[in-house]
Amino acid sequence: MKSRRVLITGILWALFLAGRAQAGEIPGKVQDHPIALVDGTIHTISGATIEHGTILFEKGKIVAVGAGVTLPPGTERISVAGKQVYPGLIDARSTVGLMEIESVRATVDVTETGEMNPDIRAEVAFNPESEVIPVTRANGITTTAIFPGGGILSGAAAVMNLDGWTWEEMTVKSRAGMVLNWPAMETGRRWWDQRTEEEQKKAQDKEFTDLDEFIANARAYRAARAAADAGKAPAPRTDLHLEAMIPVLDRTEPVLIDAGDLRQIESAVAWAEREHLRMILVGGYDAWRVPQLLKDHDIPVILNPVYDLPRRAWEPYDLCYTLASRLRDAGVRFCITGDGGASNERNLPYHAAAAAAYGLPHDDALKAITLAPAQILGVDDRLGSLDPGKDATIIVTNGDPLVISTNVEMEYIQGRQVSLESRHTRLYEKYREKYRRLGIMK
Repeated sequence: MKSRRVLITGILWALFLAGRAQAGEIPGKVQDHPIALVDGTIHTISGATIEHGTILFEKGKIVAVGAGVTLPPGTERISVAGKQVYPGLIDARSTVGLMEIESVRATVDVTETGEMNPDIRAEVAFNPESEVIPVTRANGITTTAIFPGGGILSGAAAVMNLDGWTWEEMTVKSRAGMVLNWPAMETGRRWWDQRTEEEQKKAQDKEFTDLDEFIANARAYRAARAAADAGKAPAPRTDLHLEAMIPVLDRTEPVLIDAGDLRQIESAVAWAEREHLRMILVGGYDAWRVPQLLKDHDIPVILNPVYDLPRRAWEPYDLCYTLASRLRDAGVRFCITGDGGASNERNLPYHAAAAAAYGLPHDDALKAITLAPAQILGVDDRLGSLDPGKDATIIVTNGDPLVISTNVEMEYIQGRQVSLESRHTRLYEKYREKYRRLGIMK
C-alpha cells in the first residue's frame, strides 16, 4: 500500500512538473517606476522620426517623446543607442489564442454551431497560455484582433494584447465589431461543392432572407426595449442574440463584413447603406475594382494576406502584392494583416514588406501594421503610434522590422517588459546544445 502511494505521488509530481514546463512564459511585471529609452531612433509613425531621441513612460503610459526630454527622479535609463524604436505591431485579423493545432479539434475554439451567433464574444474563448502567443509576440506583434468564425453572423471580434495572466487582463477592446460572413454570390460546380446551380442559388437566397429577417427582428426588439425604458410598454423577454445587435444598430459598433468577390462587395456596401450600419470590409480581394465606392462611403479595408495568388486567369501575377498600393493611390483607408490564422501571424511585417516592394511607400507599409489597424479598430487612442498619453506598447529592434533579418531586442506592453522567449527559442537552444556536444558548432 505504501509503495502504491509513493508511485501515485510520483506520478502526480511528474504531471505537475510537466504542466509547469508547458505553462509558457511568465507575463511582464506591472511597471512601478518611470522608464526612459534614451538615444535611439524613435519612429513615432504619427509624426516625424526622432534621431537620438528619448521616450519616457510611467504607469504603462507614454509621458514624453523627443530629443530633449527631462527625466523625473527615480527614472530607469536604458540606452538604446543604435537601435530603432517603434510602436508594437498590430494584426487586425487572426485566431491567435483561439486555435492551437488546427488538426486537433479540442484545441480549436473559433466557430460555434448555428448561423446567427451575434452574442458570441471572441475574447472569452481566448487562451492566455497558448504557445502561439509568445511566438507571435517575439517578432514584434504586440496586439491582435481575434475573429470568431462560422455561420453568417459569427459574433464579436475583440482586440487583445499578447501579454497578461487572463483574457480579461489582455483585452484591449471587447466587441470591436460584429463579424458577418457575406453569402457567396457565384454559382457553379466546384470540387468542394457538388450541389447543382439551382440548389446553390436557393441556399444563397435563404441566407439573405434569414439575414434580413434577423436584422428586422433585432430592430423590433430594440424598439420594444426603448419603449419599455420610456415606460410606454412592458419589457420584452430578454433575447441575448437580439440584445447583441443593439450596438450594431446604434452604430456604436461596426459590422466587419467578410467579402472578397466584386459582387459580394457591391452587395454588402448596398446592404450596409440600406440598413444604416457602419461597415468595415474584411478580405477585399476585389476592392481595387471599386475604390470609389469604398471611398464615397468611407469604408476601410482589412486586407487579406499579401502572400497570395491571383484567382482568375486574366489577373496579373502580382495582384495581391499591389492591392495595398492601389487602395492607397485611390484614397481608400486600409490595413494589412498576416496569414489570418494563428500559427504564422509572426510573419505580419513581411506581408507589409511585400506590399512595400510592389509600390506601397515604406512609411505607409509601416503604418498599415501599426496606426492604420488601430484607427480602423477604434483603439488609436491607446495604440498604433508613439505619442504621449498612449499605452507604452513599444518594440526596440536592431533594424527595420520589415526586413526579415531584423530582430526584436526589447518589448513593452503597457509598460511591462515582456519575455521574447518562446517554444521556438527553446527548441533553438536545445538543438544548438546538441550540435555543440557533437563538436559541430561552438
